[in-house]
Amino acid sequence: MIFQLLDDELIFPDTALAEPDGLLAIGGDLSEERLFLAYQSGIFPWFSEGDPILWYAPHERCVIFPDKIKISKSMRKTLASDVFQVTENKAFEEVIGHCAKTPRIGQDGTWITNEMQQAYIKLHEKGLAHSVEVWQNNELVGGLYGVKINKVFCGESMFSLVSNASKTALIHLSKMEFELIDCQLPNDHLMSLGAEMISREEYLKVLSVR
Repeated sequence: MIFQLLDDELIFPDTALAEPDGLLAIGGDLSEERLFLAYQSGIFPWFSEGDPILWYAPHERCVIFPDKIKISKSMRKTLASDVFQVTENKAFEEVIGHCAKTPRIGQDGTWITNEMQQAYIKLHEKGLAHSVEVWQNNELVGGLYGVKINKVFCGESMFSLVSNASKTALIHLSKMEFELIDCQLPNDHLMSLGAEMISREEYLKVLSVR
C-alpha cells in the first residue's frame, strides 16, 4: 500500500508496510522537520524533476560497516601519496551541486533537483547534514554528503571529477566514528568497496542506537 502524506500532518506510516520496491508514501513536503523525521524512521525521499515527492523504505538496505570497507593496494598507495586533501563541512553547497550535475549511467537527468538541494542545504545549516570534500591543487575534485542520525551516516550522493576522489571521500568517512554508512540502494561500485545488504529490521536497530 502506498500512503498519501498531508502537508499539515508530520507523520510517516510504518516502514514494514512499504511496497516490495521500497516505495512507502507519496506527497508531503521537504521541510527540515519532515526530512529529519524521515531519516530517523529509516525513510528517504527519491523522485525525479516534475514528479511528486516519493518516500522509500527498502526492505533490504545497502550498507557499509566501516571496519569492513575494502581498500585495494593501489588505493592505499593513492592515500599514502597525499595527492588529495580531505576536509569536512567546508563546501557543502558545492558538493551537492556537483552531485546534482554529475552524469549517472542509466539515469536521464538528476533526482537532486533544486528543491532537494535547498532542502539539504537547510539541513546542513542546522548541523544535521554533512559533507566530505576532496581537493587537489586547491580545487574540489570529489566528495559526498548525507544526514547523520545517531551513529549512522545516511549517505545521499557522491561525485568524482578525477580518479579515486569519491573513494577517498568514502574511506575518510569510514574513519569518522560512525557505526554504519547507509548507502540506501546497491550498485556494483559500492559492493566492490565492501557494501552488503542487511534487513530493514537490522538497519532500524542500528539506527536507533545513540
